[in-house]
Amino acid sequence: MHTASLDPLALLAGLGFGLSLIVAIGAQNAFVLRQGLLRRHVLAVVAVCALSDVALIALGIAGAGLVFEAVPWLTTAVRIAGAAFLLGYAVLAARRALRPAALTADEQRSSPGLAATVLTCLALTWLNPHVYLDTVVLLGTVANTHGDSRWLFGAGAALGSILWFSALGYGARLLQPVFARPLAWRILDGVIALVMTAIAVSLMLGL
Repeated sequence: MHTASLDPLALLAGLGFGLSLIVAIGAQNAFVLRQGLLRRHVLAVVAVCALSDVALIALGIAGAGLVFEAVPWLTTAVRIAGAAFLLGYAVLAARRALRPAALTADEQRSSPGLAATVLTCLALTWLNPHVYLDTVVLLGTVANTHGDSRWLFGAGAALGSILWFSALGYGARLLQPVFARPLAWRILDGVIALVMTAIAVSLMLGL
């Protein structure tokens, strides 16, 4: 009779691998950082990002990555939709960077509401093909090399996502003194616009 053999180190391996994939400048992280600096709907944004990652990691371990390999047009459709959305968001960020009067953290009443913020966060997450490649395909593949411990590996990766987004969203307030100046907001939104545009272009080029 076969007995499952679990390797406790798989949890740490998953944590490290998950963090290595997620700790990078990207559309999702830039959005979480900005919301954290504004202190607007931080809990909702962190929850959406973390729970989305948990779901994607679970799908990858369960073998959903095979679907993207079997249906190439699905990846193409997500790539086009994601690129269009990112370009639109890049334009908005560029407009904010050019209008310093609208960039102070105190002007929260003009910020998007909870529903709009959550929808934007969902779009930045689920319309980005890189997310599927990182979590569903790559992480799912590596997790399955751990055999019976693959779900422990996935749990470690999921924990990494929860810790990272929580630290990014709630830790952003430590930078609040820096962003008390409109110039800092202009630079941040300028960087966000460039990052979003670069990712959109890479998606359209199929990179």
